[in-house]
Amino acid sequence: MLNPTLLGRAALAALAMAALPWPWMAAAAESGTTAPAAATPLTAPVQVQSLARVALHPERQASAQVVARNEARIAAEVGGVVQRWSADVGQPVRAGQPLAWLDATDLELSRERARAARDAARARLELVQAQLRRARELQAQGFLSPEALNARETELALQSAELASAEAALQSAERQLGKAVIRAPFTGTVTQRLAQQGETVAPGAVLFVLAQTDGMELQATLAPAEVAELRAGAQPRFESDDGQVRAARLLRVVPTVAPATRLQTARLALSGPALPPGTAGLLRWAAPHPHVPATLLVRRDTQLGVFTVEGDGAAARARFVPLPGAQEGRPAAAAQLPHDMRLVVHGQQALRDGQPVTVAP
Repeated sequence: MLNPTLLGRAALAALAMAALPWPWMAAAAESGTTAPAAATPLTAPVQVQSLARVALHPERQASAQVVARNEARIAAEVGGVVQRWSADVGQPVRAGQPLAWLDATDLELSRERARAARDAARARLELVQAQLRRARELQAQGFLSPEALNARETELALQSAELASAEAALQSAERQLGKAVIRAPFTGTVTQRLAQQGETVAPGAVLFVLAQTDGMELQATLAPAEVAELRAGAQPRFESDDGQVRAARLLRVVPTVAPATRLQTARLALSGPALPPGTAGLLRWAAPHPHVPATLLVRRDTQLGVFTVEGDGAAARARFVPLPGAQEGRPAAAAQLPHDMRLVVHGQQALRDGQPVTVAP
């Protein structure tokens, strides 16, 4: 059995020996050299291609629907009995075409009363004008005072105003009479007919619902990033559910973003023959800016990006370029990268920023 005292002495001797410098350290200190330097980074073989060759232009799509620029509820502006109608559901109509007629007997009588009042005012005006001419002759001969002449002139002004009022009343009566004919405000298709022959309608009663057929527009709800792509020059097309394809062009975008969906409403114009309102389908377009394939993306620290090669020959180095907004498994927009930038397409996963590389032919 070992003596504890001997064990303690052995431990103290070992500590004392550890405190002494090793022979190679002492030699290094005497010669002025330091410890061996870290190993030089290894050169990594990689393959590269230009961004222009590997770039993708992902296709986007969004639900869209053809909508009429106007869908009006055509109401009666005057009251009366519906005598007849000429447009039914599904029938196309032209702008200004009569849709229905109301009984206009009372309106015609009102117009005749206004016309008679106008004629009476005109006759009174002619009489006052003749009296004024005679008054001026008498005043020139000294048989009429200036005050009497002023009274005649005032009477002429009043009668002229009365005639103007009668003319306006006649025009109003004629306008009301014209409202007895219900006309289409634009070219379109009747989607509802509420007018019934023999029915008495009040002013404001809806008689027809008309959808405009010329100038159809396409409506879609898009993310702000998608709106930016359409504004940047993307060429969208609309593919209806029944297989019809139309080129589309962005017209306007609602500037506000819906709080619930974080989407914006966009309106687009369609080329070619008009499609019926309500036609549904998909709005498709290719992203206008180049995108890096998802297989080339690597993560360094908290950023996703790509590796590029700077320099040639022995001076070639790998450089990590982060791509803001990049997501795992999805192509990343690379609009800020030059088209001739050399991207590492093979061997990028093990690279470090600044590492020497050998570019394979």
